Amino acid sequence: MNWQIERSGDKVLLFIYGGNGERGVGMKCNYCEWHCELGDDNYGVCRMYHEENGAIKERFPHKWCTYAISRVESVPFYHAYPGSRSMVIGTTGCNMACRYCVNAFVAKEEPAALQDKMYAFAPEALVRMAVKRGCHNIIFNVNEPAVSLPSLVEVSKVARVAGIPMGCLTNAYTTEEATELLASIFSFVNVSLKGLANDFCREYLGIPDINPVLRNIDKLASLTHVEVTTPVIQSVNDHEMDQIAIFLADVDRQIPWHVFRLLPEYKMKEALYPNIEAINAALEKSRELLPYIYFHNFVGSDWVNTLCPRCGTAVIERFSLGCGGDRLDRYNCRDKACPDCGYEIKLYGDRVEWNAQGGQL
Repeated sequence: MNWQIERSGDKVLLFIYGGNGERGVGMKCNYCEWHCELGDDNYGVCRMYHEENGAIKERFPHKWCTYAISRVESVPFYHAYPGSRSMVIGTTGCNMACRYCVNAFVAKEEPAALQDKMYAFAPEALVRMAVKRGCHNIIFNVNEPAVSLPSLVEVSKVARVAGIPMGCLTNAYTTEEATELLASIFSFVNVSLKGLANDFCREYLGIPDINPVLRNIDKLASLTHVEVTTPVIQSVNDHEMDQIAIFLADVDRQIPWHVFRLLPEYKMKEALYPNIEAINAALEKSRELLPYIYFHNFVGSDWVNTLCPRCGTAVIERFSLGCGGDRLDRYNCRDKACPDCGYEIKLYGDRVEWNAQGGQL
């Protein structure tokens, strides 16, 4: 890959090299599929980068909108480090324009206008806080990580030394090069596959088509642990559930698929909430293809447990508290296998007790 991360004072730089080894000038950004032409005052779709002296620079390096404590199941990750305590972080900006975005107050606001509310932490300070608070991992989950990749590269280097793995949520609307960079930063990733139809992508996501996301799910699945989340909007993308399941099964039948009952915000606050019974019925055929389908984001879901694909035993039981409040109830696996029939359950990392690291909350 022809890129290199460097530091210059308090600035984090990405240099893109041409075939002759020279740094580019007057550059197009190569982080996401928009390939924005960047300049001193041209910050691209995400409004988080600019070009200066042949380098792509972050406008606001190491500025974080949050550094909160969460349960890994709430993020959600159901098959990575079950029961673990996570530090969740985020920045500002996004390269999509989802009409229903629940984090639009961070992702879609002008980043410069939010800087007086941000936290400035160098990578060492951020990781030190995670260790002090007893966190087992760090997860970027508020906005799109592709808009802050140089900072995240630096955090990952410090976290790796401290023995803390990193995960993220991403829309995966990234270039092939940036997707490989994501996989080098994050050892577990949840990709938001929001829909398939081009009309849906243009009207609801603000992108031309979903093909780069599909390509990157396939790539990420070959490089790191992947889970997928699909926010369901009734009468908009709910008819695509079977097609999405077919695609995921072609990539890897063992991919955990989170089907979210979307509670729309931003430009869709008046939209009706999806009908639970109707969405669950629409998933019945898909369950024949994928053994790990979870339907949640509402209180009391009956579809958050991991069942053994061979014998149906509940090998991991969870509570669904709604709105990102899921938590582990019982972990019944033995050495990542079903206790009844011995079938191996796809899991990344070991079961972790919430207070295993101690820490201050």
